[in-house]
Amino acid sequence: MQKKLSLVVASVVLLGMSACSLLPEKVDETKNWSVTKLYSEAREEMAGQHYEAAIGLFQKLEANYPFGNYALQAQMEIAYAYYKSGDQAQALAAVERFIKLHPNHANVDYMYYLRGLISFNDQISFLNFLYEQDPTERDPKATREAFAAFKQLVDKFPNSKYTPDALARMNYLIDAMAKYEVHVARYYYRRGAYLAAANRAQGTVKDFSQSPAIEEALFIMYRSYDKLGLTDLRDDTLRVLTKNYPQTAFLSPEGVKKERRWWNFWQ
Repeated sequence: MQKKLSLVVASVVLLGMSACSLLPEKVDETKNWSVTKLYSEAREEMAGQHYEAAIGLFQKLEANYPFGNYALQAQMEIAYAYYKSGDQAQALAAVERFIKLHPNHANVDYMYYLRGLISFNDQISFLNFLYEQDPTERDPKATREAFAAFKQLVDKFPNSKYTPDALARMNYLIDAMAKYEVHVARYYYRRGAYLAAANRAQGTVKDFSQSPAIEEALFIMYRSYDKLGLTDLRDDTLRVLTKNYPQTAFLSPEGVKKERRWWNFWQ
C-alpha cells in the first residue's frame, strides 16, 4: 500500500512538472529597453493616472540603470506616484529614502514639500469624516505631522519656490489645530468639567495666539471661571475678550446657539 501511494505521489509531481514545461515563459518586454524609453513609458503611465504601472516601470529603471540623473528622478517620481495613488505609507517611505540618500540634491526641497503634502492630505481626510465621529475622540496627529513637515521645509529652504505655499498651509493648519482645541474645551464645558475646559481654552490662547479661534477660547474661559466661582479670573478674561473683540457675538443675550463648523477644506 505504501509503495502504491509513493508511486501515485511521484506521478502527480511528474505531471505537474510536465504541465509547467508546456506553459510559455513570461517575457519581460522591458528587458532591453533603454533608460530613456523606460522613463518615457513610465511618464506616460503617470499621465494616464496608472500609478501602479508607473511605479513598476520607475522601479525597473532604477534597478537596471542605478546611476545617473534618470535613477534619481525615478526615485522622486516613485514617491509622487505613491502619493497620487493614496498610499501614504509607501509615499512617506520613498520620500524619507530619497532625503536620506541625497540630502544635498538640487531638488531635495521638493521632497520636503511632498512629505508635507502627504501628511496634509491625510489631515484633510481626517477632517472629511469628522461628522461621523465626535472630534474629541480623535487625535489630529496628521495635522501636527503636516505642520512639522512644512516647517522643516521653511526652516531649511526659506528661498524655495515651495515655501510660500508651505507657509499658507501652515497658517491653515495652525487654525485647524486651534479650533480642534477649542472644540475639546467646549466638549469639557458641556459636560460640566469646567476646570478642564478653562485649562484647555487657556492653552489654546497661549499656543495659537494668532488664530481666530482665540475669541471663542476666551469666551469658554470666561464662562468656565464663572461656573467655578473664580470671579477675579472671570473678570480679567472678560476684559481681555472685550478689548480684543469689542463686537464679539459670544456675549450677546442668546450666546452661541450652535457649534461652528470649522472643518473648511483647503481650497
